[in-house]
Amino acid sequence: MPNDMGTIPPHDGKGRVHLAFAIAERELAAWERQLDDHGVAIEGRTHWPKGGESLYFRDPDGHLIELATPGVWPNY
Repeated sequence: MPNDMGTIPPHDGKGRVHLAFAIAERELAAWERQLDDHGVAIEGRTHWPKGGESLYFRDPDGHLIELATPGVWPNY
């Protein structure tokens, strides 16, 4: 789902699960390298209005995993 902030991939998969994990902003680049080193495709990236960033990829079962930095949610 493209928009002016970035792309949020469909929240589907075999089990139709979407999981989000909060991470520190300083950890985002290390996560990207780790995923790339293991051949995991990054499906989307979103820059949120309050400054947070989300990175999306799939687990081996096809579930959508989101890594989110502060600013994504009102209380984070």
